[in-house]
Amino acid sequence: MENIHREKGNTVVSTYRVVERFISINGEAARAGELAVFIRFAGCNLDCGYCDTKWANEAGVPYEELTEDEIIDYVRRTKVKNVTLTGGEPLIQKDIDKLLLAFELEDDVRVEIETNGSVDIAEFKALGGNVSYTLDYKCPSSGMKNDMCLANYNYIDKNDSVKFVVGSQEDLEKCFEIVREYALDEKTRVFISPVYGSIDPADIVDFMIENDMNDVKLQLQLHKFIWDPEERGV
Repeated sequence: MENIHREKGNTVVSTYRVVERFISINGEAARAGELAVFIRFAGCNLDCGYCDTKWANEAGVPYEELTEDEIIDYVRRTKVKNVTLTGGEPLIQKDIDKLLLAFELEDDVRVEIETNGSVDIAEFKALGGNVSYTLDYKCPSSGMKNDMCLANYNYIDKNDSVKFVVGSQEDLEKCFEIVREYALDEKTRVFISPVYGSIDPADIVDFMIENDMNDVKLQLQLHKFIWDPEERGV
């Protein structure tokens, strides 16, 4: 995605298209239930059938143009330790690597990137720092299964997570296949979440029992139970 740049003296400063910024709790993944400050970027390279933030991917969505300094200053002012960069797809934002490097200078901040699993994370992981990655694996019901970058499973570690959002028995079977084929339960943290309203979580538990899915966690999206599932900014 093309970024807009500002002039600051003789220096060109990158800006990022931010459609939302707010404080809430993490609704899912490793720090579910903990306070987090969310930075949501505009635009995505996928079009999942069950996406609950399609509005953020629309061409005409309103956004703020924020520099690295403005984003980090906002995070500092919140006094919240967990920072979630989401979207849309944060890793397709031009110069996102510069923002990640800027966050490295922040003490006592933990940055989590929620990525859709289609973007190669190798160059970003090589940056190191205080960043963890939560990768989606898009199951068949998403319509985006063929867009997954499976090479990413060579780079993930115990600080990262892989999340399977499932809406059908077929999705569960694909989840099981991928976890086993890439030994994800040994490499990283693995979560299964239901597509809200599409599958009974009890059926997921039954599937996990039947298939001896140890070291895998069922996770419900907390924010959809606390607030209206359509509400933004939570």
